[in-house]
Amino acid sequence: MSETILSIKENKFLINNKLVYSEIPDSLPQAHGLLMNARFIQGVFDDVNNRERYARFGATVFDPEKNTEDLIKALPMWYSYGLRAFTVGFQGGGPCCTINNYSINNNPYGENGTSIDKAYLSRMESLIKAADKLGMIVIVSCFYGAQTRHLKDDKAVINAVKQVSNWIKDLKFTNVIIEIANEHDIWDFKVHPVLYTEKGVVDLIKIAQRESGGIPVGCSGTGGYFSEIIAEASDIILIHGNGQTRQQYYNLIKKAKAIKPIKPILCNEDSQAISQLEVSFKAGVSWGYYNNMTKQEPPTYWSVLKGEDNFFAHRMAMGIGIKLEEIPKEEEFYLQGLEPNMIFENKRWVRLSSLYPEKINYVEFYRNEELIDIAYDDPFMVNYKHNWLQEAIESTEGIEKWQAIIYLLNGEIVKKEVLVK
Repeated sequence: MSETILSIKENKFLINNKLVYSEIPDSLPQAHGLLMNARFIQGVFDDVNNRERYARFGATVFDPEKNTEDLIKALPMWYSYGLRAFTVGFQGGGPCCTINNYSINNNPYGENGTSIDKAYLSRMESLIKAADKLGMIVIVSCFYGAQTRHLKDDKAVINAVKQVSNWIKDLKFTNVIIEIANEHDIWDFKVHPVLYTEKGVVDLIKIAQRESGGIPVGCSGTGGYFSEIIAEASDIILIHGNGQTRQQYYNLIKKAKAIKPIKPILCNEDSQAISQLEVSFKAGVSWGYYNNMTKQEPPTYWSVLKGEDNFFAHRMAMGIGIKLEEIPKEEEFYLQGLEPNMIFENKRWVRLSSLYPEKINYVEFYRNEELIDIAYDDPFMVNYKHNWLQEAIESTEGIEKWQAIIYLLNGEIVKKEVLVK
């Protein structure tokens, strides 16, 4: 018997017939009915091509079972900050900074999509049951672009959707949302018109709705992408905010709000750009935190880590009305990516995380007194490419002294310094 039952009333989410967050004392009305979430897409990840290459970032081996167990252990901490949902993909996601997605085989459906690998099912079942006990929702994502190349054709895709939907129905899960595909409009899906075209996605949504026995279904597109006909067919409008300014993100929300009848709007991927949280709370839209480096690069570290994770968790809690100890002013900035284990092939991904990134004008990064880069956009990264993607910087020999000179919009200047061996 499930302990967590998700339902929808117009544009609001309810858990066990109560608006989400309304059960929290002193919670803010702006949060009631939202489903704040995070992208934990690698929750059941494996790679039959080369599992050994993920023995890095401080790990001596990569064990897919331990990976799932570690996520389960971290869920109560995330719950305490207000996280009520997370996205996990049967085909995972790409370790975008370090390993070529096309060298990975993380496809549990086989070539024809007629069955799902039992090990993946076991890990996913463990996650959903753990979430159920806590009062959390799992957004089960069926397809990831680079991995769909392992599926023979459109028929195989349809078979896989039926397999996932029937499995959820048979186990009587009531704390699940189905995401047909992660960003169906990326070019990787072109080989499968049923995933790439709007009509094909609408057909898959209808199949999942029918075969799952009424589990809520949606499908996301790339950052800023919106399809009216997919939104109309969906039970939940899934959007991605990555790569969008706050104004562009709000404009995307306005498009979704124009769909009638109204239904919940849920962003289940953005970035570490937590200034978007304010936009979501004000607009009455659920927001999805995405940390590419520590939550999508196996081995993943699922707990609330210092810096980005902690700042997101606190901003989320503040927006909900959960009472926490305030972060001291001197700890509102953190130089990320310089931790002892966060190095791969002599490369680091250095960035400046902040509790209030919208207060920052720009950041100068220095290594051994030499100006390396200037970042103007949140998240503030060395070698910024996209709001969740950056190029690495090669480490040098000996001790490195890193400095971030932070120029705030109010004219103040803050300095953060880290010594790295």
